[in-house]
Amino acid sequence: MTLFHVGFLKFGIVDLIDVAIVAFLFYRFLILVKGTRSIQILFGIFALIVIAFVAFWFQLEGLKWLITNIATVGVIVLVIVFQPEVRKALAEFGQSRPFRLFIRYEKQKVLDELVKGLIKLSELRYGALIVLERETGLKNFIETGKSLNAQLSSELLLTLFTPYTPLHDGAVIVRGDTVVAAACTLPLTQKREYADLYGMRHKAGIGVTEDSDALAVIVSEETGEISIAFNGNLRKDVEKGRLRDILIQMIEARK
Repeated sequence: MTLFHVGFLKFGIVDLIDVAIVAFLFYRFLILVKGTRSIQILFGIFALIVIAFVAFWFQLEGLKWLITNIATVGVIVLVIVFQPEVRKALAEFGQSRPFRLFIRYEKQKVLDELVKGLIKLSELRYGALIVLERETGLKNFIETGKSLNAQLSSELLLTLFTPYTPLHDGAVIVRGDTVVAAACTLPLTQKREYADLYGMRHKAGIGVTEDSDALAVIVSEETGEISIAFNGNLRKDVEKGRLRDILIQMIEARK
């Protein structure tokens, strides 16, 4: 839909939205650089744009050549000069409400798949050990297993922990929404109170949380009970109806 004409140019709703977005982004950038030395550089860039317009309008070949060559490396120079502002702008965008809502939605989908998989594993009494990486990297443990880098899903978890399959023995390590590795070897807890009460899976789940801020979820193949290890402690026999809420609480907790 055309709103109006300027000579032979048509100006429509799409053009209006385009101009509004550019104006908003430029306004936000001006706010970021206001009061900094970068504002002076910005005025210099604006002056160059005016000079470029004049050069192309009046066909000043020497000036056009100079402006064209400056523009070739201009983008890289701008990124370097305005690096702090660009970083700050990206950080603010990441903290904006729509972006936070999107991230939260993605996390909820991943958590739903995890809980669905855990409940199914429990019902089938498939032994499982799933480690959720948090702030502390688990590279040393990941390297002991088989690299997967696959999207987390309940179906994948069931496949990995089906008895007698190649990767069922050992831990699965999850980073964000990705199963990064399977059949990983973890350190066993040396705490005496767990020595005679639990098997290797539970001891490994507790052990990895002693050495990191990770969260480990264990499914017992004998009873189907779901337990959660965190900070070197074990929460035994978690109710399936409360599993999701407890996982959220522990994932968001500090070490």
